[in-house]
Amino acid sequence: MNCSRSDVGHGDETNYFNEPLLLQPSYDRSKSLLYDELRSFRISLRWCALDHSSCIGKFISYLMFVFLTIFVPIISSLSVWFKVPSSALPTDTTAFNLLVQFPESGLAFLGFFTLCGFFRRYGLRQLLFLDALQQDTTFVKRGYTRELDKAFRYLACILLPSFFVEVAHKIIFFSTVKISLPYVSSGFPLNSIAFVLVLGSWVYRTGVFLLVCVLFRLTCELQILRFEGLHKMFEGCGSDAGDIFQEHVRIRKQLSITSHRYRFFIIASLVVITVSQFVALLMVLASKSDKSFFNSGDLLVCSAVQLSGFFLCLLGAARITHRAQGMASVATRWHMSMICATAGVEQGKVVLHNPDDDLTLDLHPSKSKCNESDSDDSSDMFISLSAQHPSNFQTRQALVSYLQHNNRGITLFGYALDRGLLHTLFAFEFSLVMWILSKVVVLS
Repeated sequence: MNCSRSDVGHGDETNYFNEPLLLQPSYDRSKSLLYDELRSFRISLRWCALDHSSCIGKFISYLMFVFLTIFVPIISSLSVWFKVPSSALPTDTTAFNLLVQFPESGLAFLGFFTLCGFFRRYGLRQLLFLDALQQDTTFVKRGYTRELDKAFRYLACILLPSFFVEVAHKIIFFSTVKISLPYVSSGFPLNSIAFVLVLGSWVYRTGVFLLVCVLFRLTCELQILRFEGLHKMFEGCGSDAGDIFQEHVRIRKQLSITSHRYRFFIIASLVVITVSQFVALLMVLASKSDKSFFNSGDLLVCSAVQLSGFFLCLLGAARITHRAQGMASVATRWHMSMICATAGVEQGKVVLHNPDDDLTLDLHPSKSKCNESDSDDSSDMFISLSAQHPSNFQTRQALVSYLQHNNRGITLFGYALDRGLLHTLFAFEFSLVMWILSKVVVLS
């Protein structure tokens, strides 16, 4: 959509403010949050006590982190007493409760210090590559605006159902146990206060971890949009190999930056989640008591949130890596179609348009009109070739060779986070499960 720049006065001012921020030619930080697409992130950061824009904000952020991530879990775990003693139930419930606290606090620790490092080095706009959007097309800008709106939907879809289940579990839990602290009278409503603090601690720790996962997924979606724009450059009439090369170099640079920013968080999260899940599996299988929502409901919620957030990261990284690896196939087909066009070869599916004197190669005539977003396969192409501006053969061949040797997306210390690596991780986790099950069967 092209807007006229010649209009002045009230109409131009109205169009300027109605135009989304990411589509404006110069989108510096908006002084009014009303027209700022980042207002949701900034409001969320303030409510999560993660606003590091001032010294007071940093102090409050670190204070809330220590209080909700370390102090509240320790006090709530040590001050629980069961009203009705039993031989097995309190022991299992206490063990499961302690098991839940460690991975939740560990993942919150990783998420908090990852965000602190991001805000100290880059800032929110540079972290989300908003400044680099000036070089992108309107298609990418509009798509990224939609992804910014959808980012918190992913967070809400994971957090809200888990929150309701956690509230139900904590109501049952605190109606069964008694909270006692030294130097505090028994008439003080400690159970109600502990209920609110424990629930707030859970929301804070879970939200910090999921926020980093959402930021990573949002960054991956931006690169996917740019690869779709690159795909459109191959389909365009008279595509220039030099322009395609420069665009791919820019995408590769941002993918490398994203990989370096998040690689420690992804690997550390994998270690924490793997250890916690298999310790929980071992404890559940080794326990002789009956399992119920009271003694193991918190463990269920914790596991669901951990796996959901981590899968959000893995799927986003796998998608962008799959798109990056598919660019070589797209370039090869484009190169072949250009050779056929310049040589004047007609091979059944090559159609000549007389009005524009252009050659069109439809490799998939039944799918050329379909929406590209319905599939991750970037090899389906509809290419228009201009006979008046043929590309040089050596340049196109060099571009194809470059894409074949630079087809990695998100990497972890040199290893591409693609479907092959996901299969390897699944095989490793499955082998650990089988090993634990064999030990439990032998010991029982």
